[in-house]
Amino acid sequence: MDTRRPPLPNFFIVGTGKAGTTSLHDYLGQHPQIFMSPVKEPSYFASEIRAANLSEQFQRHVQKQTRELPKRLRDGLPVKPLGWLAFEWEDYLRLFQSVRNETAIGDASPSYLWSETAARNIWSRVPEARIVMVLRDPAERAFSHYLHQLAVGLTRSTFREHIEACARGGHRTICTLYPFLEIGLYYHQVKRYLERFPRDHIRIYWYEEDWRQPWRLLADLFAFLNVDPDFQPDISRKSLERRAPRLPGLSYFLKKYNVWYPLRAMAPPRWRPSLSKIAFRRDKSLAMDPRDRRYLVDYYREDIRQLAALLDRDLSRWLRGQ
Repeated sequence: MDTRRPPLPNFFIVGTGKAGTTSLHDYLGQHPQIFMSPVKEPSYFASEIRAANLSEQFQRHVQKQTRELPKRLRDGLPVKPLGWLAFEWEDYLRLFQSVRNETAIGDASPSYLWSETAARNIWSRVPEARIVMVLRDPAERAFSHYLHQLAVGLTRSTFREHIEACARGGHRTICTLYPFLEIGLYYHQVKRYLERFPRDHIRIYWYEEDWRQPWRLLADLFAFLNVDPDFQPDISRKSLERRAPRLPGLSYFLKKYNVWYPLRAMAPPRWRPSLSKIAFRRDKSLAMDPRDRRYLVDYYREDIRQLAALLDRDLSRWLRGQ
């Protein structure tokens, strides 16, 4: 029996959420010199993300994700009820047991940027790690996050109701309302990594600009990770396409009571794409109300100015109210 301990990851995609990190996880995983954790967002190094800190609703959501874990790990061993999130060190190491000859080993957990503990925890275990960030206009990021919650049945509120409830604060557990707006407060998040890691071990990409040329982004990222920069993964499939249910209230109850997925499974496979089109509106038909954008610009204004000064970058586009 092989008793060697799995290697540790040597690079981390730390966020931000809703900025293409799932696509990055998928594209990097195709590279023969890169091993990506079979679970995206294990979140081990974010000490805030532990079972006791999760709302009941989020625990149910993680339990649904955990059903996929046996086929991801493929080691025949049992999994814990909330196993999608690696709370224990041995559970985290298990994610990397299949590493063979890959030279770049990655963990993509967007919670690591928001977390106040992750930068320190990563540094204490892997001080030579390379850190990858993708930053996105925080107002647009929040809207995309809301649409995702709406699509998976975590909320049925309007966007304005949702962000106003988030802004009131007072949340004691990780839930649909927290962290939500906090994820877009990048200044202190980025600063924590700049204070721990050498600047040449941190790569920051900008969602609105760098994803316009994905091949260029990937070639640069491959070079940063010291793997073949000329490798071209299949990027024809975009992960987590933005969508929203046409009837949010109905969608919420179907998913809350675990009716939607059994119903979908009962439909003949050839019908499922049509059912999805009927049930959901797609990316191009979804836009934020300009009044909601102005509300969020006001919320993020000072943080954006601090981030611009920290990184010596013009972020005036993020400050436009519409």
